[in-house]
Amino acid sequence: MRDHKLLAFFGLKYNPFLPAIPADDLWVPPGADSFLFRVETLVLDGGFALIGGDPGLGKSKLLHLVATRLSRVDGVIVGTAERATSSLGDFYRELGHLFGVNLSPANRYGSFQALRDKWREHVRSTLFRPVLLLDEAQETATTTLNEIRILGSERFDSENLLTVVLCGDGRLPDRFRSADLLPLGTRIRTRHTLQPYTRDDLLGFLEHILSRAGAPQLCTPGLCGVLADHCAGNPRILCTMAEELLEIGARRERSVLDEALYLDVFDRTPKKARRTEARS
Repeated sequence: MRDHKLLAFFGLKYNPFLPAIPADDLWVPPGADSFLFRVETLVLDGGFALIGGDPGLGKSKLLHLVATRLSRVDGVIVGTAERATSSLGDFYRELGHLFGVNLSPANRYGSFQALRDKWREHVRSTLFRPVLLLDEAQETATTTLNEIRILGSERFDSENLLTVVLCGDGRLPDRFRSADLLPLGTRIRTRHTLQPYTRDDLLGFLEHILSRAGAPQLCTPGLCGVLADHCAGNPRILCTMAEELLEIGARRERSVLDEALYLDVFDRTPKKARRTEARS
C-alpha cells in the first residue's frame, strides 16, 4: 500500500514505526535528559562527549536530539559529519564545507590553521565552541580521531576550540582502551551508554510515538504489551514488527492492530496445534 493511503487509512500524520520521525516528536529515552543538559553546557568550554550502545537502541536518534537542541541555541553552530569512513583528506574537505572555510587539500597545515582561526573567531564573538557531531564513529580511522583531538586543542591542551559528540556501538569505547586512542578516551567529559529498555520503558515509547503521530488508539494495550515483551528491549526490533503489522493491517482493512493480528503474523505454531493448546 502506498504511504499516503496507509497514513490516511489509520489517520496518521506520519508512520511512527519508520526512522524518519520529525525532530520535535523524537522520544527522549529514560536518563537521557541529564546527558542532553551536560552536552548543552559543554559548548561553553568544549571537549568530547560520547553516546554508546548496541545497535537498535536509539543512539542516532539521541544524536539527532543533541543536534536539534544545540541548533536552537543562539550563537551555536553545529556541523554533522556524514561519512565516518572518510580518509583524513576527505575529512578535512568535509570540515571545510561544514564550517564555511575554503580549504586546500594539498596544504594540510594551511587547512589546519584556517579551521582553528575560524573557530577562535567564533569563540571570541559568541563564547560558544562550535559543535561537530560524528555518527558511526566506531568506523572512523584512528588517524582521523586523533586529528580531531589535535585540531580542537589550544594553549597546550588547557583550552578547547571545539565541542565533539561521538556516537558509536560497543566497539567505540573498546577502541579508546588502545594505546593509540587512549589520549582521546581520557578526554571524554561526559558519556551516555544506552542499555536494553525495560517493558515499562517500551510501553512509554509506544505511547509517545503513537500519540505524536496522531493515532494513540492504533494499537491495543494488549498488542503494546506483546510487542514490548518480544523485542528483547530493542526499539528497532519493536518498530520493525509493528511496521509489518501496520502494513498487513491496512491490507486487511483493520483500523486497530491487536494481539490476534500479531499471532496470525508472527506465531509460527501451526494453527491446529494452537487450537489444541487453547482448548486445553
